[in-house]
Amino acid sequence: MRIATILLFLLVWCGQAYARTPQTWSPIEGDAAIGDLPMARGSTLANARIHYRTLGEPRRDAEGHVTNAVLLLHGTGGTGAQFLSPQFADDLFGPGQPLDTARCYVIMPDNLGHGASSRPSDGLRAAFPEYGYAEMVEAQRRLLVDGLGVDRLRLILGTSMGCMHIFVWGTTHPDFADALMPMACQPTAIVGRNRLWRTMLKDAIRSDPLWAGGDYQAQPVQGLRTAVDLLLLAGPAPMAMQRDLATPETVDGYLATQMERRLPALDANDLWYQVNASWDYDPSAGLERMTAPTTWINSADDFINPPELGLSERFAPRLANTTYRLIPNSADGKGHGTHTWARFWKDDLVALLARTER
Repeated sequence: MRIATILLFLLVWCGQAYARTPQTWSPIEGDAAIGDLPMARGSTLANARIHYRTLGEPRRDAEGHVTNAVLLLHGTGGTGAQFLSPQFADDLFGPGQPLDTARCYVIMPDNLGHGASSRPSDGLRAAFPEYGYAEMVEAQRRLLVDGLGVDRLRLILGTSMGCMHIFVWGTTHPDFADALMPMACQPTAIVGRNRLWRTMLKDAIRSDPLWAGGDYQAQPVQGLRTAVDLLLLAGPAPMAMQRDLATPETVDGYLATQMERRLPALDANDLWYQVNASWDYDPSAGLERMTAPTTWINSADDFINPPELGLSERFAPRLANTTYRLIPNSADGKGHGTHTWARFWKDDLVALLARTER
């Protein structure tokens, strides 16, 4: 599609373009009661709730169906608030941008076990039912349909864990969204190095002497320190780290700063469940059911999804209406976190919205 056509489409679908100014994003927040949520491992989470943030207003057609809803799905350990960061929101939500909130109804949930949604640290601790991605997607569906009255989405965009949730959505609810944009994941079971570092993180938490079966009086800080160590290795871009952490002193300072910032924000039970939730993920057998137009993005500097495994080349041909792109490695890369820097893939989103215009 020619660039001029794409730009014209943006003016029609997301409003007139204006000069960019610094933005302050003030979402409406709420909690949706989604009822009792059965779990695949045999228990039920009673009175589950999902916290959410929205920007913009729903628009309805003559039959009362919302036509402009966009669902944004965050990664493991995150919340919907991550999408309000300037590197994401300022490139997407403003006037004339692809997800202009004057035209789009943007929904950003805290997924099950995360943020202000139902989670182990509410009180059940290690007695909280073990949830998987299937239950997380069902919770999202109930939020949309029962909580917000949305029975169809213009777009689902998801990052990391949210990327994997999109492959669950696409194979179990193939007609729910007009377009899908998964970023930073693979549509297959988590094994190999990806599963290894997750298992090491979980073991570190529950091997800490302060763990106390999940009923700890103080956070098991040694286990959490190891968890942060592993997250710091898995997330950043190696080329950028080689440039920015160019001396032993800068490396040591970076680690100390990250520990100081991250440790106080962690709860051991919540983190264990968040990392464990991928136990049931493997949409590979049903990829032919995923028929919604899709743009799938990975990055070459992603430790968690290294391109040399060749997984994307194996699975992309089985996905109808799918465009796959690998963002090249560079000194300016963000590693696994490339998914939340819109400048790397904004043009891909513009093209996806253009080719799925109603």
